[in-house]
Amino acid sequence: MMVNCHAHFWTTKAFLPTMLEINHGHIVTVASSLGLFSTAGVEDYCASKFGVVGFHESLSHELKAAEKDGIKTTLVCPYLVDTGMFRGCRIRKEIEPFLPPLKPDYCVKQAMKAILTDQPMICTPRLMYIVTFMKSILPFEAVVCMYRFLGADKCMYPFIAQRKQATNNNEAKNGI
Repeated sequence: MMVNCHAHFWTTKAFLPTMLEINHGHIVTVASSLGLFSTAGVEDYCASKFGVVGFHESLSHELKAAEKDGIKTTLVCPYLVDTGMFRGCRIRKEIEPFLPPLKPDYCVKQAMKAILTDQPMICTPRLMYIVTFMKSILPFEAVVCMYRFLGADKCMYPFIAQRKQATNNNEAKNGI
């Protein structure tokens, strides 16, 4: 929560007053697709990303209501980025070739393009817009079926198992 959510509060608190004075600036919120829809096993991560998405949306509405049109906002929501943070995360093997982990450079380029063109939100890849839309209109049980079809319902389980194994190995090494 401190890094994924609270850091955005504090950074905005530091820079927004001057932006408001001069009616100029750009606030970029780096969230995640897991701030728009969730999965099992990473409730804390999803909560922090949902929190920052809510903060961003509320702040964007506040700026519009205050007619501060010189202050732009961009919400960045990438899918799984290949940084190693969630190494082991797996969706359904038949789907994986169409939705592989994203390269960090690609995500940065997409985010920069969105920022430079004042795009209010960027989901990478664009398929994430469809998942978000479907979650918004379908009943919960239909969303569960969609997640199961994609293998997204348990995609974090291999990652969690690896982390647990690594923790157990470290405890055994350290005699704990």
